Amino acid sequence: ITSHPRWFRSLFVHKVDARKDAHSNLLSKKETSNLYKIQFHNVKPECLEAYNSLEAEVQTRLHQDQDYPCEVVGSWNTWYGEQDQAVHLWRYRGGYPALTECLKKLNNNKEYLEFRKERAKMLISRRNQLLLEFSFWNEPSPRPGPSIYEMRTYHLKTGTMIEWGNHWARAIKYRQENNEAVGGFFSQIGDLYVVHHLWAYESLQSRNETRNSAWLKEGWDVNVYYTVPLIRSMASRIMIPTQSSPLQ
Repeated sequence: ITSHPRWFRSLFVHKVDARKDAHSNLLSKKETSNLYKIQFHNVKPECLEAYNSLEAEVQTRLHQDQDYPCEVVGSWNTWYGEQDQAVHLWRYRGGYPALTECLKKLNNNKEYLEFRKERAKMLISRRNQLLLEFSFWNEPSPRPGPSIYEMRTYHLKTGTMIEWGNHWARAIKYRQENNEAVGGFFSQIGDLYVVHHLWAYESLQSRNETRNSAWLKEGWDVNVYYTVPLIRSMASRIMIPTQSSPLQ
């Protein structure tokens, strides 16, 4: 029996038809209506400790208040990458209506408005994105840790999101062995055609070993071969969870 090469076999794996719907509908989870917001805050170096304390206090209050349909998934400080940076990932259960409801309530909350004024004194710059989660990734859930986290961010070529999703839907199985896959997201508002993959490791050495072991699994090389040409640019952040982060 003739054995076809892996790249030939991969041509016959079922693929999403990009022409039938928007990629946000084709690639996101159907069973949930979660919307995510990611925030990148560049903090004045001398203010980072005070900033973390202030954020922890506000996050805890919002987390415990059932009146707000939002929850913090994780909060980190960048260890390697952009220095003195805080990264926050929020989940809105209920999608855009939940986001709108939360923002309206926060804008009428005097304590929160005071918090924003105080926080503004500590910041150099900030930006955010609204994200959806890929259907084939885990939904992020609290972890006890201790872990370091890597956020790998890919800026894709316009029009390639469906192709990226098709390849990663098969490839994610090669990266589940050590429970390192935390979450995978793609942007909806903000910079577009941006993908964030979030991974957890015990240490930098563990990260190195886990990533190297993926190359020993048949099929991982095929994913890399087909997805690299889709990338315009990419970056990696190594992040340490803050004390209040549900992802430790």
